[in-house]
Amino acid sequence: MSVKIKDFSDVEYVLPGSAACAGCPSTIALRIVGKALGENAIMLMTPSCAVASIGLLPKSCYSLPTLNICFASAGASAGGLSLALDALYEKGRLKGEKPTVFNWVGDGGTYDIGLQGISAAAERNDDFIHFCYNNEAYSNTGVQRSGATPLHAITTTTPLGKEVHRKNVPLLMLEHRIPYVATASLAYPMDLYRKVAKAKSIKGFKYIEIHAPCYPGWKFASSDTVKMSRLAVKSGAWLLWEGEYGRLTLNNPTSLLAKGKMELLPVEEYIKSQGRYAHLMKSPDKKSYLAELEEEVKRGLKFMAGRAELI
Repeated sequence: MSVKIKDFSDVEYVLPGSAACAGCPSTIALRIVGKALGENAIMLMTPSCAVASIGLLPKSCYSLPTLNICFASAGASAGGLSLALDALYEKGRLKGEKPTVFNWVGDGGTYDIGLQGISAAAERNDDFIHFCYNNEAYSNTGVQRSGATPLHAITTTTPLGKEVHRKNVPLLMLEHRIPYVATASLAYPMDLYRKVAKAKSIKGFKYIEIHAPCYPGWKFASSDTVKMSRLAVKSGAWLLWEGEYGRLTLNNPTSLLAKGKMELLPVEEYIKSQGRYAHLMKSPDKKSYLAELEEEVKRGLKFMAGRAELI
């Protein structure tokens, strides 16, 4: 499926009046997701920056029907709503195309607090899309570390830098053998739009994770959100891929990087403008830290390229 910018609808589902930070990755990504899903959709949100961005009640910056749910309940809530819609159609109380049910949840509600419920929904193959906008911390509550926080990144609960590696939840979802799983980036909107449109057309559980650089949490210029997204992909710190029933395909530019047809940007180019890594850039052991991060990137790219070879 080839996507061009002219395919994007003019209808906006994130309206003026949002309380989001300038350059917020959640609202940027949700604008694209809304254009791909259209108006026949129902959104569920756990506590997160997206909920804090709604604006002053009784008004909302989201024009889609939206449910605010408990932090740990994204999997159960979306699965239950989807099954309730199925029952209403079966009884003839609803007509027409079934609305697309989707979760819009941060990494805290996906990687940590909500992981059990999401895994269970994936195993049941409940019919909805789970979107994780991954800003690599609990940004809404003070930038505490999450399971998605990368190695050595400073947060308010890892003031000397995180000492353990992050999880790879998209890979965990792939190994659930669900109908569709994908990663995406704000810097590649056509790729994101295509993946959302594809997920919409598939029945069953779908998981899409969007890398979401957060300027207040990561401490970079608010105008550089998309630039930071692009640097993450081109340095190999964030990989673009999609999978169907466990079959993995790398997407460009990640595929080109894996094949050696495009040169990886140094990780330093990605992290040097992020205040959360300032301690590394000033450290006398800077070279060893950077070498460790470079090795982690290359290992991850090699692993996913090898995984893509498996049928």
